[in-house]
Amino acid sequence: MFARFALASSGPLAVSAARLTLAALPLVALAALRGRLRPIDARTERRLLAAGALLAVHFATWIGSLDFASVAISTLLVCTTPVWTEAYAVLRRRRVDPYAAASIIGALIGVAIVVGLPDRANTPLGIALALGGAIAIAAYLLVVRAVDARYDTLAVTSRTYAYAAMLLIAASIAVHDHLPPLGDARAWSGILAMALLSQLFGHTALNAAVRVLSATLVSTMTLLEPVIAAVLAAWLFGEGLAPTTAIGAAVILAAIGIALRGEQREESVPPP
Repeated sequence: MFARFALASSGPLAVSAARLTLAALPLVALAALRGRLRPIDARTERRLLAAGALLAVHFATWIGSLDFASVAISTLLVCTTPVWTEAYAVLRRRRVDPYAAASIIGALIGVAIVVGLPDRANTPLGIALALGGAIAIAAYLLVVRAVDARYDTLAVTSRTYAYAAMLLIAASIAVHDHLPPLGDARAWSGILAMALLSQLFGHTALNAAVRVLSATLVSTMTLLEPVIAAVLAAWLFGEGLAPTTAIGAAVILAAIGIALRGEQREESVPPP
């Protein structure tokens, strides 16, 4: 929703770069003051650089998809993240977790109910970019989850946000992507909202959660995003809330409950 405002007078790479830069600056400053920028482990530093690159790919592809697909379909496809994290988990442990499978299927059904039927404004490129964004953020969550425990959330996010911002700035300069005019209050409001609310609050919370919960559970919980977006759109822009929004929200919440139950069950099983 916020990205659509920003894209009205700017390109996706520039919008992504601005979002990550504005979010990274206060985190890097705080991390420097608290000594969190001091390298502890060379392997972890390389892992965080890779995570920053994945984060840059996520935003470049997802925000780019909005030029070729509707917000509803782009959101739905980006919300397939838990499918990819669970696919990795299945390949790694060579078995399917029935709780995870049930929660993913239920949550995706709920998202589909919330966003509604697809329209004709979706191109194969838009669909591919949105799916690429989902896979990139799934890989990011998996990489961050495995980071050395000596790196706290501030140490992780200050690095990954800054790395992603630098890569996106370089990419936007390379393709001559441009920022919105300084006088475009609507576009800059969208960028600021993404940086301060979606990134500093939302994504930082994900980074904290994935250190103690599975990547599949954390990404499943992000499926509440379409519901929250629909409620905010009704409040801020007077858009009507369809009855299906409440139904879809209930399905998503039930799916998250199943995922939480599976997580508790897995923690209660003693190691072999």
